[in-house]
Amino acid sequence: APATMPSVAAAARNTRAITRPIIYPMEAVEHYLASLGLAFERHEHPPVATVAEAEHYWGAIDALHAKNLFLRNQKGTRHFLVVLAFTRRGDLAALGQHFGEKKLGFASPERLMAHLGLTPGSVSPFGLLNDPERRVTVAIDVAIRDAVRVAFHPNVNTATLVLSGPDFQRYLAAVGHQVHWI
Repeated sequence: APATMPSVAAAARNTRAITRPIIYPMEAVEHYLASLGLAFERHEHPPVATVAEAEHYWGAIDALHAKNLFLRNQKGTRHFLVVLAFTRRGDLAALGQHFGEKKLGFASPERLMAHLGLTPGSVSPFGLLNDPERRVTVAIDVAIRDAVRVAFHPNVNTATLVLSGPDFQRYLAAVGHQVHWI
């Protein structure tokens, strides 16, 4: 069974309105990881919204970094969080085939807020904490599964959290989303 959410994150997802606020997202992520007994390091940096911007600050962070795509099907009835090693190309046609969808596209900022409680530039697997109903389908690069250390934004784009690969898998098991390894 998924671990109990920290009270801050629970408060942040009490309302399902698209404009719901996310209260202390980084602190909620850190609290949740600590409640699971998972070790992590926090690296703060200026706001970054893309891999190209973030690479400038990754030099001192020894971990596999990711790019995170929040996608939707053509009808807007299914949503997908796709997490890839930052060097891997996001092939939307291949991803669509993998999920049995004719076409995938990037979801709007409003859909991102409604489904993961996040804003553009802050997307990461930690946004799954804001999807307790497990409405979002998750696909993660096998390179991330096999990495010794992995790095993601903690639901804000002004910091990066690093944890071990096995601890990241423990986090995924705790949030309870089925993961499609790609």
